[in-house]
Amino acid sequence: MATIQWFPGHMAKAIRQLEENLHVVDIVFELVDARIPQASRNPEIERLIKEKPHLVIMTKSDLADPEETTNWIKAFKKQGLPAIAVDSKANITTKTITRITQSILADKLDNELQKGLKERPIRAITVGIPNVGKSTLLNRLVNKRAAQVGDRPGVTKGQQWLRSSSKLQLLDTPGILWPKFEDERTGQALALTGAIKDQRFASDDVALFALKFFRAYYEGALRKRYKLTDDDLVLSDVDLLLKLTKQFGMKDDYDRASDRLILDIRKGKLGRYTVDRTEEE
Repeated sequence: MATIQWFPGHMAKAIRQLEENLHVVDIVFELVDARIPQASRNPEIERLIKEKPHLVIMTKSDLADPEETTNWIKAFKKQGLPAIAVDSKANITTKTITRITQSILADKLDNELQKGLKERPIRAITVGIPNVGKSTLLNRLVNKRAAQVGDRPGVTKGQQWLRSSSKLQLLDTPGILWPKFEDERTGQALALTGAIKDQRFASDDVALFALKFFRAYYEGALRKRYKLTDDDLVLSDVDLLLKLTKQFGMKDDYDRASDRLILDIRKGKLGRYTVDRTEEE
């Protein structure tokens, strides 16, 4: 099974942009996919932001296992990281995000007021891997009015400040992956959920990973979706993929059947799921 890697040049540029802009923001909004809360955390981002206050925003919570999402919020908080889960397609109130942000920055904001400084909008930068739902979230927060607030020191050409409310301004950044995944499983989890372009990985490898995972944690969903019997579920992952290939009417086209399985999972046809389990992390 080949190790999945993907780090195009524009992502290296995005990392440089993040470094250049950190000093002009008050807080980092780190977006992670609720289905893969650990695999979608970029260690490069963690390294760069260091002690900068930040809020973990778990996107796509409507696609994730709700029990595991709750567990992850608790796990992040134990690490000293405030976290919130959002359904990016639902009505996300700007007030909720703003309130949490103000709470995180309470000491800093109070100090500024005591020094006689004029109250100003909180400046936040949004970071995350590709396809984590940043654009969807930003459009919700700014009510689809991507109003450019104006130039700020350190803002690289092509980036813009968006006004979310009178108390919050947002700076978007391109999605950032990292040069080398620490383990094979991280790449497979990212590929399964669509963070990596399909042309960059072998679909049968990811399909086998998916079958092994669903058999371990969501066997009922697998059984129901594909009308599998007890005899089917004692087959090896490879043999089960072969059976599904024939069941899909694809003869020996295992790659095509793998694509079908991956697409079914991404579209939620096997229900809500979370690949990264808190008990394993």
